[in-house]
Amino acid sequence: MAVILLRMWKFQQRKGLMPSLKPCKRQVLIKKLKGFGFKGPYPGGKHSWMEKENIRLIIPNPHKGDIDVGLVRRILKQANIHPEEWSKI
Repeated sequence: MAVILLRMWKFQQRKGLMPSLKPCKRQVLIKKLKGFGFKGPYPGGKHSWMEKENIRLIIPNPHKGDIDVGLVRRILKQANIHPEEWSKI
């Protein structure tokens, strides 16, 4: 089942039916989340976090490279942001 879903997802991405996400820097992630109404980042125990109403997102720590597409997708899912909306900002 998972293989079929993965193939469908790749097909939709190739045909332009799904927006393709790209890796991004931490500061770009924060700036875009602020554009969607999130406040912060606030210092936490091990990671910073941002919030909007009743949603609290854990933000990756600063590091040299970009934030991977998989992690960006998970953050967007937790924030209830569609990848198409994310690509527009």
